[in-house]
Amino acid sequence: MSNATPAESVGLLEGISTTRTIRRYTDEPVPDDALAAMMFAATRAPSGSNRQPFRMLVLTDGPKAAEAKRIIGAAARETWGEKRRRDSYDTGSGAVADSPKARMARVMQSYVDDFESVPVLVLPCLVRYRAPNSLEGASVYPAVQNLLLAARGLGYGGALTAWHAAAEPELRELLEIPDDVFVAGTVTIGKPAGSHGPVRRRPMRELVYTESWGESVDWEDPPGTRFTSAGPPKR
Repeated sequence: MSNATPAESVGLLEGISTTRTIRRYTDEPVPDDALAAMMFAATRAPSGSNRQPFRMLVLTDGPKAAEAKRIIGAAARETWGEKRRRDSYDTGSGAVADSPKARMARVMQSYVDDFESVPVLVLPCLVRYRAPNSLEGASVYPAVQNLLLAARGLGYGGALTAWHAAAEPELRELLEIPDDVFVAGTVTIGKPAGSHGPVRRRPMRELVYTESWGESVDWEDPPGTRFTSAGPPKR
């Protein structure tokens, strides 16, 4: 396994503003040196009291990796199918082929249909050292964000989901995950079949307050920023 660090393709701030969720991948495998660099970035993430309770279970092309992808893929197809029906992805604007809703449905369907072929599957986990609580994600999700940003910087892409949740008992047994370990997500990584950002988000003034709740900052988004109307309604 190579210990060389591959060259980055983008700078930090550009990477932050252009890192999209990537759900479509080419068949190109992720080289060991690139994967090692991503995992190094993940392990540099902060955690409370520097306990570093997060662990990354990395699955590529071994027999257990193939079985884990099969288990999660089956769960993902069932979960997405229910959400697609429940949220009426095929009616209203979803019936218009080029609408954002219809495009999202196509991408998600392709993602779950091809889940078994994702190049890299990562299960970010947390070794619990106290009773479960609403703050424990703070000790594992920064590592996930580091991982996704590192993937972007090296020319790859990823997606954070919770597809594992519907099949967690079977997955735990297969991978021998201890009972005191919280499986925090399902991350897939590969060479994008499409492209990264810039991303579309709500304007900064809607998301950042000063002095008191609801009092927007005066800062302007950089020129050329594109926005989305998605998310919770404004009040």
